[in-house]
Amino acid sequence: MTTLPSVNWSYPTSVRFGVGRIKELPDAVKAAGMKKPLLVTDPGLAGLPMVADAIASLKAAGLDAAVFSDVKPNPIDKNVEAGVAAYKAGGHDGVIAFGGGSGLDAGKLIAFMSGQTRPIWDFEDIGDWWTRADPAGIAPIVAVPTTAGTGSEVGRAGVVTNSATHTKKVIFHPKMLPAVVICDPELTAKMPRMITVGTGMDALAHCLEAYSSPFYHPMSEGIALEGMRLVFENLPKVVADGSDLEARGHLMSAAAMGAVAFQKGLGAIHSLSHPVGALYDTHHGMTNAVFMPYVLQFNKPAIEQKFERLAGFLGFKGGYQGVLDAVLKLREDLGVPHTLSGLNVDDAKRELIAEMAIVDPTAGGNPVELTKDGALAIFDKAMSGEV
Repeated sequence: MTTLPSVNWSYPTSVRFGVGRIKELPDAVKAAGMKKPLLVTDPGLAGLPMVADAIASLKAAGLDAAVFSDVKPNPIDKNVEAGVAAYKAGGHDGVIAFGGGSGLDAGKLIAFMSGQTRPIWDFEDIGDWWTRADPAGIAPIVAVPTTAGTGSEVGRAGVVTNSATHTKKVIFHPKMLPAVVICDPELTAKMPRMITVGTGMDALAHCLEAYSSPFYHPMSEGIALEGMRLVFENLPKVVADGSDLEARGHLMSAAAMGAVAFQKGLGAIHSLSHPVGALYDTHHGMTNAVFMPYVLQFNKPAIEQKFERLAGFLGFKGGYQGVLDAVLKLREDLGVPHTLSGLNVDDAKRELIAEMAIVDPTAGGNPVELTKDGALAIFDKAMSGEV
């Protein structure tokens, strides 16, 4: 039994939140104007009952749905190309992005690219590059998250790895925002422990970096505060009891809040995680979790005063140090590796990682300018474990 409410939100898009709301998928798909949707997910989810049940409910409602699941944990350009080919071959008229970050991002990017004639890299999140896209060629999207981490279900971008250069790129367009989102905590209840931890820490990283970013966006900053509180309070509960739907619901909210909040900016946690993930195929959220304390220490001169307020809001004593200690304790309690070696990352590519990190689009939001020397210093500490 849960006291979680069943509610409809219209911020930042139409969100149907609550236990059992997955039953409304056919209605949501019809509301988005689809008759023949392509459900995009990852191979692990594709064989699970939740996907079979979703397809069965769509077909029962007269919707001619199909599944595409050739998606890597860190989606690459070839996954998007194959998805667009499947979309066109099947005569589909919209996409259901179903899954964790990989399924959501790949689904959104397939919908986006389904009607474009230019290469995907022409729409990277740089300046006004998004205006190069033909908005009429962007298919409608319904998003169904099955993890509580990326928040991609309420985002206007997708992350994809360039398979030639092994660099992660952010592709942006306002119309990539899903028309309808279904957030049903029951879909996250059987996530493996590692995925629960990694995705939850990803949500925390989004909120933490958005709060730390020096850019002016008070609305996003306020959302980041509550998102962090929800993660600190509910992630340990979910790891202890995977069937705690109330805690899982709060984490789904935190994930969405993190994605809304990082309109304000991200920072070095993400700019270092992106090249590590691209080069070593590590789990994005878990990589963020490893880098987190080392980046906080790097940023300390710029965020220490601000973290006095954060500590007070979260109920931690000791200001900045109290927040850092809470992050370290959370990582330890949840079994997050203290160093990158725990993710099977070595220092053979440290120079390349630093070079990639400083040009990553998220680096610009870091409260302390991220130079190559700074990126190397953070990486080295993440290897040695020296906080």
